[in-house]
Amino acid sequence: MKRTVFLLLGLAVACEYIKPTFPVLGYEEDDRACRDGIDNDRDGLIDCHDPDCLERVTFCGENVPNFPLPFEVPENTLERCWDTYDNDGNGQFDCGDRACQGLLEACCVREFDNESCSDGIDNDGNGFADCADFGCRRGKFVNVCVEDSTATCQDKRDNDGDGDVDCRDEDCALIAECTESNCTDGNDNNGDGRTDCEDPTCKSQAACRTPENTLAACSDGVDNDGNRFIDCADFSCSRSTVQEILDYCASLPQETSLATCSDGVDNDGNGFTDCGDFSCSRSTMQEILDYCASLPQENTLDTCKNGVDDDNNGFTDCNDFSCSRSTNVEVVDYCLSVGENTFDKCKNGIDDDNNGFVDCNDFSCSQSELPDVRAACQESINGDAACQDGLDNDQDTFIDCDDFDCSWDPNITVCPGRRVCE
Repeated sequence: MKRTVFLLLGLAVACEYIKPTFPVLGYEEDDRACRDGIDNDRDGLIDCHDPDCLERVTFCGENVPNFPLPFEVPENTLERCWDTYDNDGNGQFDCGDRACQGLLEACCVREFDNESCSDGIDNDGNGFADCADFGCRRGKFVNVCVEDSTATCQDKRDNDGDGDVDCRDEDCALIAECTESNCTDGNDNNGDGRTDCEDPTCKSQAACRTPENTLAACSDGVDNDGNRFIDCADFSCSRSTVQEILDYCASLPQETSLATCSDGVDNDGNGFTDCGDFSCSRSTMQEILDYCASLPQENTLDTCKNGVDDDNNGFTDCNDFSCSRSTNVEVVDYCLSVGENTFDKCKNGIDDDNNGFVDCNDFSCSQSELPDVRAACQESINGDAACQDGLDNDQDTFIDCDDFDCSWDPNITVCPGRRVCE
């Protein structure tokens, strides 16, 4: 190749391209770099563990057999989470399967301790770093993803990864440093971007309360007197002695007729529509009560198991309180039977209740009221004793210090040195 040299400010600059012998540092995206055992791009992920390789080379992808597997088994063991097969036939394989992501020992999730959740690095290459990653925000070994103390509410960081920093975060509302110390000085004392009476912490103070008893105050959409009732929803307006205010309130659409209780519109703007509004469902007008009673309900065994949102309230079957908290015993028994709430269901690698969370990643398991279910979700439930008894107490195939519940729990003293994902 011809070598060309330019003179730039008296310096010779070589423009010849020399092909590197090995992949350039910063890339892990070809056959050689994805099978050399080296973390070429220094992102903490080696070869097929790196999403770059998974996307760009064929041998890191799913292995599809020429014939169907004779049977489908849960993808919830270390072996099945790294065998490149979709063992449970749900369309996801290995670390792409939620069941594998829930098995910390499989190292699909690499952000689940205080160190990895506060280093500013997207350790598992999933596009979310630190507390923006569910592995951190929901990690049982993580306590750095909170924004509710004097320190975390003043450090100019979004500690819990919810997009709000310091006093702008509602979790900091009760911290003294986040209250508007003076509601009449014209300054944003707590630095949340809201000054004086515009700040929620000032709303209830006398300096920020004004009577809601004029036509202007009763029609401005503001809770002027800080009693949590706005305009004509406030008795000071709806029961005013001023006729023009009464006339104004009377002119507003009300949810008090059969027509307004069946038009699909939130006429009184209170957030509830038609028979979902007490003014309809608890009306004194029989025709309205009859209408509401005639609508489809989701409170029988059939409607609580048909997969349809019968009452059109956004919740289906046992995810609807009208089913899960029904007074009908057979409905409650059914909802219990399909829930992810027993020892077996919390260890089978299946999302039994179809809510997107599998086994101990589901609060119905990890926060179960049943002691044996909670124990199944935590090897260290009995502390050091359970972590040195030679038993697989939570039946996740990992025993004692080989179980992250023991080796990563700072309260366990019998497992010195944590096992890491490499």
